[in-house]
Order: sequence, then C-alpha cells, then structure tokens
Amino acid sequence: MDKITNEKLDRYFDVTKRALAKVKIGEKQDFDWKEKAEDFLDMSEMQGISEHAQKPHDKDKCNCRHCQAVVVFDMAKRYFEDAKHFREKGDVVTAFAALNYAHGWLDAGARLGLFDVGRDSELFTVD
Repeated sequence: MDKITNEKLDRYFDVTKRALAKVKIGEKQDFDWKEKAEDFLDMSEMQGISEHAQKPHDKDKCNCRHCQAVVVFDMAKRYFEDAKHFREKGDVVTAFAALNYAHGWLDAGARLGLFDVGRDSELFTVD
C-alpha cells in the first residue's frame, strides 16, 4: 500500500508511544564502540534518572553514557511530539516521517546500549 492512512498512522503512533514508555537507561557496560557502530551501520518518560543527571550541567556537552542516553531519548520525544503536531494540522506525511525519525532515535539508543529495552524485538531493532 502506498498511502499513509489514519489507521497506519495510528499503528505507528502506538508502536512509538509504547517504545518511548519502555526505554530505561542501560546499565554501565564496557562496549567496543567500533563493533557497535559497525553492527549498527550494517543494519543501516524515561525511568531511572541518576543523581548525575539531576545535577546542573550541560547534558549536550557531557560525554557520560547517561547524558548521551538522555540526549538521544530527548530527540526521540521531540520527534514524537512533532508528529502529533503535524497530525493535528492534517499533514499526515510529515507526521509519518517524524514518527519514523522518533523510532530511529530509539532504535539507535537501544542498539548502542544506551537504553535497556530487554530483548524486545517487537518494538526495537535489537536482534
């Protein structure tokens, strides 16, 4: 089907909303970032806020994993809110695009180990 119907948009809103609700910041782990990035390239409200995240600092400039996760999650939420805005305006194509961007940010955070999403391969690309 080559149309973005309201039913299709409803499905994508539901999946992304459930994914946003499921995301938790992942436990600190040692990662081979090169391997994670290569694996990712081959595939072409948040819980557990730490004390560090509550301290005043510029999360966009901090390089800790927690702040990176917060920034990635924030981008996903912003695109999700944009999608709602565009849908309300009747622009379903842009709403659909924004939903796909939102979910892309969530998948990236999950694949890079920034988010703990379990092995939920229904909502995330984690397999």
